[in-house]
Amino acid sequence: MVTVVAHVPSDISSPSPPPPCPVPHFSPVRVRGGRQRLRRLLRHRRRAAAVGLAVTAAALVAAGPQDAERVRPQGHPTAASPSRQPERAVPRVTAPVRIADAETVRLLHRGDRVDVVAADGSASRVVAAGARVTEVPEPREGAAESASETGALVVLSVPRATAARLAGAGASMRLAVTLC
Repeated sequence: MVTVVAHVPSDISSPSPPPPCPVPHFSPVRVRGGRQRLRRLLRHRRRAAAVGLAVTAAALVAAGPQDAERVRPQGHPTAASPSRQPERAVPRVTAPVRIADAETVRLLHRGDRVDVVAADGSASRVVAAGARVTEVPEPREGAAESASETGALVVLSVPRATAARLAGAGASMRLAVTLC
């Protein structure tokens, strides 16, 4: 075992710490209104962020349609295309329609979209396209046996002109539905 002893010269003395200096006594620092200032700062930050978002949204709305038309390929329809005329709201009426196949009517539910097809021998044509099913009445008691022969009733929501065509076609032809 080897012992190493370090020799420190005696003429180098270690520095002594400075003498203590007295610290004056003072009362604690209290900031008055600090909470209110913090709340006001946060309130203004929220307001500034809301104003920033509103300005950004306004800029996007103002610049949106022109930029979107430049990016899209030519001939691609856009929602804000100036060439499209706004569609007018067509008043809709409910029309009860007797469908020839009662089993097909059992597949329908309220809210379904259907096309009504009128068939007369070899010719057929679409009488109502995209009509909304508003109700599928249950057959009355005793009418279940005759339903397979006479069909089943379904109530559709269609424009008034289409309701007139449905009534005319239902009087002279057999009607069928296809789900859209």
